[in-house]
Amino acid sequence: MTSATENKTLKRPPIVVVVGHVDHGKTSLLDYIRKTNVVAKEAGGITQSIGAYEIIHNNNKITFIDTPGHEAFSKMRVRGAHVADIGILVVAADEGVKPQTKEAIKALQDSKTPFIVAITKIDKSNADIEKIKNDLTANGVLLEGYGGSISYHGISSKTGEGINELLDLIVLTAEVEDLKYDATSHGKGVILESELDNRRGLTVNVILEDGSLKLGDIITTATAKGKIKILENFLGERVKELYPSSPAIVLGFENLPQVGEEFLAGKLTVEDLEKIKSKINVKKSVVKSEKDIVIRLILKADVGGSLEALSELIKKIPLGENQGIEFIGESVGDIADGDVKDAIATGSIIIGFRVRANKAAENLAKDNKIAIINSEIIYELIEAVESYLKNLDEKKIEGDFEVLAVFGKKAGKQIIGGQVIKGIMKNNSWIEIQKGKDIIGKGKIINLQQNKKDAVSVTEGKECGILLSGDVKIEIGYHFILR
Repeated sequence: MTSATENKTLKRPPIVVVVGHVDHGKTSLLDYIRKTNVVAKEAGGITQSIGAYEIIHNNNKITFIDTPGHEAFSKMRVRGAHVADIGILVVAADEGVKPQTKEAIKALQDSKTPFIVAITKIDKSNADIEKIKNDLTANGVLLEGYGGSISYHGISSKTGEGINELLDLIVLTAEVEDLKYDATSHGKGVILESELDNRRGLTVNVILEDGSLKLGDIITTATAKGKIKILENFLGERVKELYPSSPAIVLGFENLPQVGEEFLAGKLTVEDLEKIKSKINVKKSVVKSEKDIVIRLILKADVGGSLEALSELIKKIPLGENQGIEFIGESVGDIADGDVKDAIATGSIIIGFRVRANKAAENLAKDNKIAIINSEIIYELIEAVESYLKNLDEKKIEGDFEVLAVFGKKAGKQIIGGQVIKGIMKNNSWIEIQKGKDIIGKGKIINLQQNKKDAVSVTEGKECGILLSGDVKIEIGYHFILR
């Protein structure tokens, strides 16, 4: 007689991630599988937006996770390995092991994900499968017949050769892994992507790993929560319930969760919510720097994955010896006037990837000399940011004013007394407000006085009075930097 506990544990389909070096045929393989599968073909463009899709192979369901190929998205590829039950490592028969191949091998091994090697492009005249096997052995991937137990198969996404056999290997590996789920458990899974859709609002792509996901469920992560108002399968069809290994689109979050976070869903108690919050580290939005010149950035992107990739690439930009970077804010969505106000208050530069600045934001930024660097292409954006930071480092300080007295504030203007300790201060000039080593905002000198008389400029060593326009509350000891 079968026990009640055993009844709760049911078989689930495998979640598969395809990883490997860029241009080694990952996308071609996924496209071939998608185009030759009836279920996945119906998905069309929706597959690209959700980042995952399902196929049926010999009556067996398989879920594939798609991950971007650009090196900036390496964290997303690593995350894919952790989410997946089975990995497919693609290695081109005409090239062999490359840097991203090694990265993928490490991610699969670190996450202890069982994987199969797909040797791609076997239709090419210079394909050398034996060399590939030796390359893999040298990199710790021990194939069947080469001292190990890792399965492999040669394939061509051009002719379709070997792809059915590769799918057979996936089904066989899934049977060996004996993948199960608890039908009585809360819904558990991972956030694949999150974005602010102009038409639909906060849209979150998830993959379910345990339990079930139902319309009306409370859903929560360490940083976001909500109630599922719309639940769609990977085809974009509205459904009332989904089961494990299914990719889904969820609408109903009150704020955007971070990509890669675990979620919990169901009829949740306070204890359940505390449990998930204690398990996961919440990413801090402000990253401090100890350098002399601190450049503050506000990042905006179309989706959470892009935001993470942008942040990682900016961290790799070479800076001047005395320069450091602080991320003041990172969020999804177009650049609005609120972002510019934050930039004014903190002295930040706004970096946008695949987003637009609305007219109000553009005008406010122009009036307050706030830099907005924006592009649809990540290579171009990083080059533009790098060039801007280089020029910023080379832009010499014209003047340094030390605040010795604050006399009052009225309607966004403050009367300041102090001394020019270096260079010159000029009337009608924009200045950076410095507290210690940090630039904490900007202001404009709208009146400059020396000996109670209006002055065009005041030079080093002289005391003067400044009427400053700006939102930052000035304190004794602050410095005004003129560049």
